[in-house]
Amino acid sequence: MKTLALIIDDEPDIRELLEITLERMDIECRSADGVDSALALLKKEKFQLCLTDMHLPDGSGLEIVQAIQKHYPHIPVAVITAYGSMDMAVTVLKAGAFDFVSKPIELSRLRDLIRNAVKVSKPVTAQNDDRRLLGSSDIMNELRTTIRKLARSQAPVYISGESGTGKEVVARLIHDLGPRAEKPFIPVNCGAIPSELMESEFFGHKKGSFTGATEDKLGLFQVANEGTLFLDEVADLPLTMQVKLLRAIQEKTVRPIGAAKEIAVNIRLLSATHKDLAIEVAEGRFRQDLFYRINVIQARIPPLRDRGDDIIELANSFLAKLSDDWGLTQPKLHPKTQQALKHYSFPGNVRELQNILERALTLCEGQEILPDHLQLPEHTQSQLSQPHLYAIPTPNESDSLEDYLLNIEKNMIIKALDDTRWNRTAAAKKLGMTFRSLRYRLKKLGLDDGNDEDENS
Repeated sequence: MKTLALIIDDEPDIRELLEITLERMDIECRSADGVDSALALLKKEKFQLCLTDMHLPDGSGLEIVQAIQKHYPHIPVAVITAYGSMDMAVTVLKAGAFDFVSKPIELSRLRDLIRNAVKVSKPVTAQNDDRRLLGSSDIMNELRTTIRKLARSQAPVYISGESGTGKEVVARLIHDLGPRAEKPFIPVNCGAIPSELMESEFFGHKKGSFTGATEDKLGLFQVANEGTLFLDEVADLPLTMQVKLLRAIQEKTVRPIGAAKEIAVNIRLLSATHKDLAIEVAEGRFRQDLFYRINVIQARIPPLRDRGDDIIELANSFLAKLSDDWGLTQPKLHPKTQQALKHYSFPGNVRELQNILERALTLCEGQEILPDHLQLPEHTQSQLSQPHLYAIPTPNESDSLEDYLLNIEKNMIIKALDDTRWNRTAAAKKLGMTFRSLRYRLKKLGLDDGNDEDENS
């Protein structure tokens, strides 16, 4: 059977252009000139794809998106928007549109969109994602459902979560379960690229464009073309680079350093950071317009301390893999060891659990891992009574915005101090501020112990 597409547009010339393009791709078409006629066709025939204009005589493309999401969620629907109307594009993506294309329509971009949409409309063969996303708790089952939904869309996704929760694992799953699975998945840690090399790394450069440019170089956007670009720790991008990234996202083009022309790129953008981007925006460290573009849909990764019995399931899985890698018989977790793990707050999340078990397996001489083998940090007991010590506080109705932000700042500073055994110089470095700035904040928050630690100690 041929793929059947529904085209909705009140302009005959646009309908004809779309019909010709789809028929050349061996896709059969039906056309409608408004919302009512489109909804009538949706009831009569089984479509695998829908293309709709945003502005229709008797309504809008947004109504089509909402109706399809409610009654025919298996149909990917793409919206045709006016040129430069990014706000409307973001709105329809949030409503559940698969993707959007701007007028005047670029046929190469349209063909890419249709190819991806056809892949999404086909039944997905069962894929075992449990190997990478362990846990049977309700919160993890909800996350799996979210991931499957996000994989069907081309909307930018912002993945939030604490350090060590597995944000890159989630990003890879979104890619692997989507229509771009056979294309490149390019992860990049934005905090690991020197600021002076960022433009070249992201957009590439031409030979001779600057000292040391001895040959042409493809940027990350070009390497990820037709695939997925995952920007980890996106909050670490300097403001100057944020402006250029915003343009690349909006225009879907990049200009390599030294190039005369811009190059079209077709990527799915995923981003993540352990920081709270809303706070970064409020503090002026992250552009609000960029946040609006990358945060079309948000996926929150829960901290390990909120996952209950998943901790033991994860621990046994990690022990099995480590034992296999080391050629050992897998030891069991003593009941008291299981209790210790379940009551520990895991500020380092899944990554910390892996490190703890690797250490415990090294220290274990028998076939049972005891609590002492874990060597949990000294502050474990204080965390038992305050498992959410470092969690972002829930604001009270009486709190002002300033008080709420001060509470968040206080929690972050206390965590950095605990992580560095209250070495204020190391804590300041971890927080990305000067020693004097940290000392000022400690006094402001009433945390100063009077110890005049030397900045260079």
